[in-house]
Amino acid sequence: MTSTTYTGYVGTYTKKDSQGIYSFHLEDDQIKNIELAAKLENPTYLTISSNQSHLYAVMKEGDLGGVAAYELDSRHSGLTLLNKHLSPGASPCHVSLDPKSQYLLSANYHKGTVDYYSLLQNGEIKNLLTSKEIHGSGPHERQEKPHTHFAGLTPDEKYVVAVDLGADEIILFRRDGDKLTKHFTLATQPGSGPRHITFHPNGKWAYCMTELSSEIIALQYDTEKGELKEISYYKTIPEDFLENNQGSAIHLSQDGKFLYAGNRGHNSIAIFAVAEDRLHITFVAHTSTYGDWPRDFVLDPTEEYLIAANERSNNLTLFKREAESGLLQLLQQNVPVPEPVCVKFLPQQL
Repeated sequence: MTSTTYTGYVGTYTKKDSQGIYSFHLEDDQIKNIELAAKLENPTYLTISSNQSHLYAVMKEGDLGGVAAYELDSRHSGLTLLNKHLSPGASPCHVSLDPKSQYLLSANYHKGTVDYYSLLQNGEIKNLLTSKEIHGSGPHERQEKPHTHFAGLTPDEKYVVAVDLGADEIILFRRDGDKLTKHFTLATQPGSGPRHITFHPNGKWAYCMTELSSEIIALQYDTEKGELKEISYYKTIPEDFLENNQGSAIHLSQDGKFLYAGNRGHNSIAIFAVAEDRLHITFVAHTSTYGDWPRDFVLDPTEEYLIAANERSNNLTLFKREAESGLLQLLQQNVPVPEPVCVKFLPQQL
């Protein structure tokens, strides 16, 4: 049981009952004090600065889409809007920061773009530096055009890595000051639909979750050349599960020993053990998320807990995580949050 309190935030869809971003506390093996922290349309994905002073969210406003910046009051879970940056068209689906909180990245599923913003020292979004379009398509019916689902930095911070579901591509853009230059493209298996990527703590390996084929792609990252190489594909659902499933999030424990992947449809978290050579992973178990359509999940700062966000059943589920085995034990289910998508924690305790 944790004797400290951590603050978390939940990004949601606002199609039905949700009003925006919600906050909560994790304390005494329980999710508590769920409150509306900020009214915002479709803040589906969030990111928090490493000094926990600012939160950024994707957003929609009428026929416009973009990103919003908030100042954090961690003591009271409050969010104060600093500013927004909006442009015509659909809203982004993913947002991330560089470690120094000087730049903000967003990925736009509908536009097939990566947007690169500069930030002011007070946390405000200064301006859009560049927007990079991705081109291509795939054999699946949902791959009629690019659908960029993730944009973030490589561990060495030399490149922006973009993951595109529609084009079946993982793309590296070289960072040239305020500019992004396309540097390398890895074509994944046709119809796989890559969605999210996470890097091993050693900076040499990466693991990509595919949405359409429900697989994890183990990758080798060459920091000298700025290239990714496919090693193996691993299925995240049982072979005999023939119903609709869409892969969602992928996260790695800080020690690099366990990999967790979300399955929407099978409604589970797939747990894999990472081999010492980092080249291979071994399936450990499936854990039910006790809800419908787990769109994302998160490990808390201590990594003693995992919280799954079940979008269609409007609930969070809390698990205790065993560090040695990687297994998850149910602690709390049916925690009510409307249309939850993404959960993020403040990195430090209250």
